[in-house]
Amino acid sequence: MKKFIISIDQGTTSSRVILFDTKGNIVFVSQYEFKQYFPKNGWVEHNPNEIWSTTLRALKQVINKAKKLKGHILTIGITNQRETTILWNKKTGKPIYNAIVWQDRRTQDYCKLLKKKNYENSFRNKTGLFIDPYFSATKIKWILDNVKISKKLLSSNDLLFGTVDTFLIWKLTKGKQHLTEASNASRTMLYNINNNKWDKEILKKLNIPQKILPEVKNSADNFGKTDKKITGVEISISAVLGDQQAAAFGQTCFEKGSIKSTYGTGAFVIMNTGPKKINSKNKLLTTICYRLNNKNTYALEGSIFIAGAGVQWLRDKVKLIKKAPETEKISKSSKINDGVFVVPAFSGMGAPYWRPDARGVITGLTRDSDWKSIVRATVESVGYQSFDLFDSMNKDGLKPRIVKVDGGMVANNWFTQFLADIINLKVVRPKILETTALGVALLAGLQIGEYKTLNQIKNMWKKDRVFSPNIKKTLRNELLAGWKLAIKKTLA
Repeated sequence: MKKFIISIDQGTTSSRVILFDTKGNIVFVSQYEFKQYFPKNGWVEHNPNEIWSTTLRALKQVINKAKKLKGHILTIGITNQRETTILWNKKTGKPIYNAIVWQDRRTQDYCKLLKKKNYENSFRNKTGLFIDPYFSATKIKWILDNVKISKKLLSSNDLLFGTVDTFLIWKLTKGKQHLTEASNASRTMLYNINNNKWDKEILKKLNIPQKILPEVKNSADNFGKTDKKITGVEISISAVLGDQQAAAFGQTCFEKGSIKSTYGTGAFVIMNTGPKKINSKNKLLTTICYRLNNKNTYALEGSIFIAGAGVQWLRDKVKLIKKAPETEKISKSSKINDGVFVVPAFSGMGAPYWRPDARGVITGLTRDSDWKSIVRATVESVGYQSFDLFDSMNKDGLKPRIVKVDGGMVANNWFTQFLADIINLKVVRPKILETTALGVALLAGLQIGEYKTLNQIKNMWKKDRVFSPNIKKTLRNELLAGWKLAIKKTLA
């Protein structure tokens, strides 16, 4: 009988469920996009019921496919958009407000207030994070303060909080399990990554009651079983990871110093720093990469808020392209970038700037500039933002030599070569670009004993292509100088 592992990959713009065989090959994919809501400037929301319905629809299709193939589903792994915040009624399962998405900036003023109170250093030492609207803590606070029913549900002990993984586990197990795991918990700004506990002092300062928070487990652990009434069959859930950490696992970044960069809606660079926590002096985040057998493996992370979302903006808002793959041909059509730079600070700037108030800028336009210049500059911006992150790592004394890349954008050969040129490092693309979904599937397989060691998983990884830097130093410096000037204008 064929053996399969299911990966639920709940992302920022779509819910995707993938059926893997035990060799890590994709057998079948079901995917549904869902609506993005922008109620006010800088606000981003999802409908949690839509997150759930698209996930369940895709999952049922994958389960049916496995049946048709006469295969046995061993287990499920879940990976998810991180920091996105949902509060719901424990009795009815109904969310009390829309999901507030990681990109949302509504708590900017409250974050400023917390910084004024000089909380940043203590928060940072405990959580590894900066005080920023990006993380879940201030989003929870906003819902508690602004959604009337929250007070009533709190007093009757009927209010629950979860990041997307927690919400999906709760739904799949029909309310039996209220759980999260270490990598997701480490992105809430409420979790102490030194002692692996919800931090009572931070909770008190933000006036968030601990009773609404889920129990935190290892990344590979027993998260319960799907309810037969919901999925038609009972299937164990054996691993959960935040999407960026799952991509690091799928890229087999198990050694200290190994590094991956994912180019999806946003772009995220993660470097495994081993069992020791490293505090960046250059504005990178310290986070949990994964936790196995109650032992944390830490990582340094740089977050870019707009990568593929910039291409979506070109397609949906300014309508310069019909489909994302067109950007490759357009970028290739000119030898130079015409001095045009796009800084896509549509929802503030992430690392290493941490400026939630920044907004997008286009600079360097002349009479000769056309729509193609803007398309190319938007794609290029992701390379420049990556340079900023790797530059921070270098300043922290961590000098990567090689970077494994994944995510939808790196299917674009022109972009991936440009990236290698700008960051001046070898860039390696794997055979399977769906490393996020693959990572959590492999971790689930490890938990149930299908794979015995991390080494066995490492040997399954296969490369597709290596991109080596191939650009004149003078041109590279010229381009970076143009980018720095554009950043200056954005931050001004």
